Amino acid sequence: MTPTLSQRFRDYLEQRRIHRNRLVTKDGHCNIEFGNVRYNNRFAYLLDLWTTILEFRWTVVLSLFTASFLLCWFIFGLIWFWIAHDNGDLWWQNPPDDHNPCVINVIGLTTAFLFSFTSQMTIGYSIRVITPICPGAIVVLIIQTLIGTIVKSFWCGVVIAKMALPKKRAKTINFSKMAVICPRNDALCLQIRVANLRKSMLVGSQIYGKLLRTTVTPEGDTIIMDQISIDFMVDAGKDNLFFICPLTLYHEIDKTSPFFEMAVNTLQQQEFELVVFLDGTDEFTNFSCQVRTSYIPREIMWGYEFLPIISRSKEGTYSVDFSEFSKVMPVATPHCADCFNNEKAHYYDPRDGTDNPVFEASETPNQEEKTPVNFRTVRKKS
Repeated sequence: MTPTLSQRFRDYLEQRRIHRNRLVTKDGHCNIEFGNVRYNNRFAYLLDLWTTILEFRWTVVLSLFTASFLLCWFIFGLIWFWIAHDNGDLWWQNPPDDHNPCVINVIGLTTAFLFSFTSQMTIGYSIRVITPICPGAIVVLIIQTLIGTIVKSFWCGVVIAKMALPKKRAKTINFSKMAVICPRNDALCLQIRVANLRKSMLVGSQIYGKLLRTTVTPEGDTIIMDQISIDFMVDAGKDNLFFICPLTLYHEIDKTSPFFEMAVNTLQQQEFELVVFLDGTDEFTNFSCQVRTSYIPREIMWGYEFLPIISRSKEGTYSVDFSEFSKVMPVATPHCADCFNNEKAHYYDPRDGTDNPVFEASETPNQEEKTPVNFRTVRKKS
């Protein structure tokens, strides 16, 4: 069924609300505002001018780039205009035929601006040439050449540094849109998938997570954005990942995990945000980078697992199918971590507890006692 225009509009508003309410967006940007910052603290941005400019968008950088050159040319154009005026070189001053100008053919503001432009950019002179008549003009020419060199060097460094920012490398690191909870290695695990779209390796890759939520201490104090560490690992460990192909990272939900008290029917009622970090160093540029993403309760699917995406041909060639990167399939999963780790809690009567829509209950006679016993099967509903 095709959604109506009003439904699409409501979905759009809902997505914008979720985007505003989460601390870290899916692409890694932080949603936080700083209020009541003192004016003297704002000057710290000017003291750290290099970082401030690098944090600007490209449109702002290019605007400042253009404005700085135009302003410099215009200011020195006014200086050359003043020098020509002081020497009587301007056309409306009616200089005599045997007059010796400071700069040949600088007879107005426009020609002074053109001479300033050609002098600073060192593109060569043609009909406007400085003469040795005015020593002050020679000093101004030297000063403008030095300042022009500094301006060009600064903006050249800004453009190169901005193009080589490590966060650009992070654009080629993809996380799965959803996280899943399912059994793995005889434990209930929360899993995410991450892929490196480049063939260049990330050396020393490490991944970890932070669970952000509001908690109340026993003393009654409310801690907003309380951070709880979440450890992720692969089968080979959690440090120095061999990041040549997509990896499925998992967090074991044991009694020390904040997810241990959650169940399939209470997960969506929780208010938390799971922020996942990936740190690494690119082997080509030697730049360290950090990739971030986040998952909220509605983006965690209980009772699902990721589809396999790595295959090997008969010739021994490995290939990755990224069309299946974020796709999942249902899998038999207990409705809570306690059910998985506690045998008595795992088999229970849904009439006395909380039902799990992923499974269905059935009565199976105990062969020894010949009495019916209610327990949870692992057969998914059709």
